[in-house]
Amino acid sequence: MAFVTANWNPLGEAFYRKIELYEMGWNLKDGLRECLVAAAPYGGPISLLKGHNRRSPSDRPQLEIYSSSGLPLASFPWKSGVVKQLGWTVSDDLLCVQEDGTVLVYDLLGGFKRHFSMGNEVSQSQVLETKIFHSPYGTGVAILTGALRFTLATNIDDIKLRRLPEVPGLQGAPSCWAVLTQDRQSKVLVANGSHLFILDNTACTPVTPPGLSPQASSIVHMCVSFSYKYLALLTDSGHVWMGTSNLKEKLSEVDTKIKTPPKQMAWYGTLLLFPSAVVMWDGLLIVVGECKETIQYHLDDDSILVPELDGVRIISGTHHELLQEVPGACEEIFKIASMAPGALLLEAHKEYEKESQKADEYLREIKEQSLLSEAVRQCVEAAGHEHEPETQKTLLRAASFGKCFLSNFPPEQFVSMCRDLRVLNAVRDYTVGIPLTHTQFKQMTVQVLIDRLVYRKLYPLAIEICRYLKTPEYQGVSRVLKHWACYKVQQKEESDEVIAKAVSVKLADAAGISYSEIATKAYESGRTELAIKLLEFEPRSGEQVPLLLKMKKSPLALSKAIESGDTDLVYTVVMYLKNELNRGDFFMMLRNQPVALSLYKQFCKHQEQDTLKDLFNQDDDHEELGNLYVKASYKDQRLEARIALLQSAVDEYYKAKNEFSAKTTEDEMRLLRFQRLTGLWLHNNLQCTLSIQKSFLPQTFDQKCTLLFMIKTKNHNKYCCLSHRDMEGAAEAAIERRNESEISTVLSRCSATTDHLLMERLNRAKATAVKK
Repeated sequence: MAFVTANWNPLGEAFYRKIELYEMGWNLKDGLRECLVAAAPYGGPISLLKGHNRRSPSDRPQLEIYSSSGLPLASFPWKSGVVKQLGWTVSDDLLCVQEDGTVLVYDLLGGFKRHFSMGNEVSQSQVLETKIFHSPYGTGVAILTGALRFTLATNIDDIKLRRLPEVPGLQGAPSCWAVLTQDRQSKVLVANGSHLFILDNTACTPVTPPGLSPQASSIVHMCVSFSYKYLALLTDSGHVWMGTSNLKEKLSEVDTKIKTPPKQMAWYGTLLLFPSAVVMWDGLLIVVGECKETIQYHLDDDSILVPELDGVRIISGTHHELLQEVPGACEEIFKIASMAPGALLLEAHKEYEKESQKADEYLREIKEQSLLSEAVRQCVEAAGHEHEPETQKTLLRAASFGKCFLSNFPPEQFVSMCRDLRVLNAVRDYTVGIPLTHTQFKQMTVQVLIDRLVYRKLYPLAIEICRYLKTPEYQGVSRVLKHWACYKVQQKEESDEVIAKAVSVKLADAAGISYSEIATKAYESGRTELAIKLLEFEPRSGEQVPLLLKMKKSPLALSKAIESGDTDLVYTVVMYLKNELNRGDFFMMLRNQPVALSLYKQFCKHQEQDTLKDLFNQDDDHEELGNLYVKASYKDQRLEARIALLQSAVDEYYKAKNEFSAKTTEDEMRLLRFQRLTGLWLHNNLQCTLSIQKSFLPQTFDQKCTLLFMIKTKNHNKYCCLSHRDMEGAAEAAIERRNESEISTVLSRCSATTDHLLMERLNRAKATAVKK
């Protein structure tokens, strides 16, 4: 604790400190010299391309990926084109921009994911310079081509290339340029000598920084802040101009007294009280702020600067450091001779541990000013900004000591900070290598941190953090276990049985995990049998069936669909099989699954009658064939066709030994023939029957009564035409009934030339009926 301020350096009203994060674990013979280097923000991984200018097939460049502590994550020879730039996306994917405008995307473990092109124009004129940037839309790529034109893609996940306007008077590569994000639009700021231009979608606009030193004849370097709100320009006269990125307000201008172009320049944080920038030359690093003074640090090795939300990381071949403004709470407590409430509380706690009465004096002084709550808050906040665990513990113990004398101090801030620091110390560990500050952690969120651990395959640590922070299971432990299982099934070293058992044991108590997603990963890795085993653990048939169909396991898919009891799912499988299999194999598969066959028959009854007929024929189901013919006869309006269909039904019923249905169908055929004889359909005949006198209808409807009925029937005011034989039958029926009216009706239909004998007989019967 006595040396907390030993590495503090004042600059104006602020203090700056350089904290060593790691002694790098890599073994780089030549350090970072002759390497393309890119480091991801938020303590992300570091990529190196060694010998990137080599073009010989026998001596290829080597692409290596390390954690922030220098531990290797991936390494492989570069076999593609010449790389102009490396960079990282917001999700820790590595972008490699080639000379021909092709961008290759790798994960942080070196696995190739995809590639895309920046367009034909870039490919033809080649890449001169490129910058990878982050915007509200995602990760973008900006390219300066050999034709001195800018091409921009704001979001690599949704490529929409924009060709920006020309820069007037540009004869060669600009002295420097940067990408800005203003009003949700990405623009390019270009320096051509002493002139500045902003390029957007439609125009090239000249701009002038307010108050820029008149000694400057050229702008040689520029950088923007992490949030794109601020801008720093370095001129050939050695002056650093700092202001807002819209170039409307100047914050300060500082003379570095160095006129040689720097290697790199970075804006120093975003959430700072005092804006500042960092400029790096060979062996020298200068911090400039609002005042005229600067802070100088000497560098022993080649280094790179990595801008962060609240500072700048400095990575060399041997060390990894963080340069940041000392947070306000830390300054208040640790500044020499500070009388801030937090400083007094810290001293009170030290004296209390020594069992000294001075502790009471310090506490009384804080209480008299009613600042004990503020003192506790300062200690808690300062603990979050310290990297050394011992310093954190000292501050938190002091805060806990102060809380004992407060009756209504809310515990949430203290408890939350303790949890956050335990998580941060775990991920800052050398073996993990994610040197997050508390400010970055809060900006990143727990979910993103868990994702980063999962991408690094640090599953046990991710699970422990989820449990410790009590993250909802579906967002925490279950999600991590699902990623672990998807990774596990892609391993080739173990057998299907071993992996399936390991996955089922690990995931047994996890909620909300879809085994079908894990099985899909196994199938995509060429392990079909493992995928089938994993699907056995999937409780939802609706998730099992689509993958089984994709794997060409149709019989199993059909069985699972039937077991589910979901008819829609069964229909889905049946229709898929119908389209995929030939007709014979399809019918054979259905015969082995009676439920599916029954459902398919129901479908065919309404949609495919011919297919249903084929099914019944194959099964020798004469009963159903007969029923099918009968139903078909109802739909046909042609009488001859109806009779023919009914005859087919009769034949099928006899084959099925169903005499009742056969006889009934034959009766229907006779009725149809009778209707053809009368010219009337059944409903017409019934209407006529109801109009006939009740006495006319005999109890037995024999052939004679039928003929008499035909005599009495009229159709459109015309009597039906009957043969002589039919007329005799009608006469016999009328005579037997001795009904004068009926006899008279038959007489009126007789012909004097052909029916004179019948007329005599009817007249005698009529006379007898009259006498009666």
